[in-house]
Amino acid sequence: MGLKLAVVGGGSTYTPELVDGFARRADRVAIDEIALLDIDPERLAIVGGLAERMLARQGWAGRVLQTTDRDAAIDGADFVLIQLRVGGQRARFGDETLPPRFGLIGQETVGVGGFAKALRTVPVVLELAEAVARRSAPTAWIVDFTNPVGIVTQALADAGHRSVGLCNVAIGFQRRFAARFGVEPERVELEQVGLNHLTWIRAVRVDGVDRLDELLADADGELADDVHMTQERLVHDRAIPSYYLRYYDDEAGVIAEAKTQTTRAEEVMTIERDLLELYRDPALDTKPELLEHRGGAFYSEAAAQLIASLTDGRGDVQVVDVRNDATLPGLADPDVVEVPARIDRDGAHPIPQAPLSPSQFELVSRVKAYERLTIRAAVSGDTSIARAALAANPLAGDPDKADDLLEAVFESNARWLPRFFPDG
Repeated sequence: MGLKLAVVGGGSTYTPELVDGFARRADRVAIDEIALLDIDPERLAIVGGLAERMLARQGWAGRVLQTTDRDAAIDGADFVLIQLRVGGQRARFGDETLPPRFGLIGQETVGVGGFAKALRTVPVVLELAEAVARRSAPTAWIVDFTNPVGIVTQALADAGHRSVGLCNVAIGFQRRFAARFGVEPERVELEQVGLNHLTWIRAVRVDGVDRLDELLADADGELADDVHMTQERLVHDRAIPSYYLRYYDDEAGVIAEAKTQTTRAEEVMTIERDLLELYRDPALDTKPELLEHRGGAFYSEAAAQLIASLTDGRGDVQVVDVRNDATLPGLADPDVVEVPARIDRDGAHPIPQAPLSPSQFELVSRVKAYERLTIRAAVSGDTSIARAALAANPLAGDPDKADDLLEAVFESNARWLPRFFPDG
């Protein structure tokens, strides 16, 4: 008997790529039913229609359930993949445009924008997880792709839910390095450590041999440009940082650059509109090329690979977000970190790592403290804790201005924050 996969946020334009990834791994994970759950029935019908046509084209004989009923989607599910966006792109636009009014970085996963998104998202995901515990299979896994992944996964772990967080940054680097060395991606293993969107790659092993120095020695500087760092700094640090490190290292430069650019939310809204128009075509049964511009490169590969390994127990190493449990020295066991882990039927088992450098550890510790305060605020609806979380955020500016900043966040997000505004 096959498995049931529930996709929360099934009306996402990502969904066709996701189902394609599972269809191509039918030899490893036999899925009989894919339940697509979304609150927007029209969008769900468009996206779900394309998903069904793509699966039929590949000869998949299972059932696709399109539903707005949460319980129907998660009933008996073996895996629940969360890719929701509370408030949609409208809320994201606020995350990107509100902070610049205060001279701060506007971004949806870090800084003030990430804080606002976490307040909106954590209660919704925790409520969903409680329903999964009641209605899904006893051994069901929650796989979280919803940003900010580190905070959401931390909230799930703290509440004791059987969950793993997943981001596409690591698999993107893995695929890039595999192409560079001319090998299959499975032969490349990354030592990528830190927190979600705050990681450093300290080794790139090809067939067990570390090739990092070869990557750092590239004369063209392409890698340095992509992560917004000088070649000299890469070589000196002997680590490839997530490109999100730039927000902490060059805050002024990022703010100045953003003044000349369209927000990512506006770009995505345009791409999604065009994608949905393409998806409406009843003759379309493959992923359109435009989907590559939506972001989330290798999203389907990361999700399908993780769920396949949780199903067949392959024991391969993947970079995921899990409890630390003595993996990174200095951080508490319950802290969720992003590290390499061996994946089998029992879950993700993080591989012990060498300590972070002093400067890396200092920044990671500050961000983790902010994350934990944000979760407490999101769950409790306590304004004083929310203010403390903002004051602790390294990208939220002067702590003395946290009150004004929090008031602006509340004004922009009140409709999505019932814990803080129970009367609507």
